[in-house]
Amino acid sequence: MLLRAGDFAVVAAGGVLVAALGVYAWNGDRGDTAVIRAAGRIVQTAPLTRAHVVAVAGPLGITRIQIEPGRARVLADPSPRQLCVKQGWLSLSGQAALCLPNQVSVEIRGRTPAYDTLGY
Repeated sequence: MLLRAGDFAVVAAGGVLVAALGVYAWNGDRGDTAVIRAAGRIVQTAPLTRAHVVAVAGPLGITRIQIEPGRARVLADPSPRQLCVKQGWLSLSGQAALCLPNQVSVEIRGRTPAYDTLGY
């Protein structure tokens, strides 16, 4: 037999540690504000407390951003690939959807800033 009882305990403890670190790393701060930019300039800072739709003009046309309590998303965009629309709902601090051809973005901010891989 290659593994003994102590070996199983070490493997189990390692599995629990990996699971705990995974939950800690992916459980971010809930955002409370949506920062909407067009051509690199902040157009609007909207709280995530009430439902409404924001229309932002870009070089290709109008981008509509839907805000609901606790989350936001790009509802419609004239960009050809629709990548920012496919991004879906954003709710955690640091999440963002970028509509690059139309130069419009929406970013979620919370109490504690989140860092992505570029921040490390």
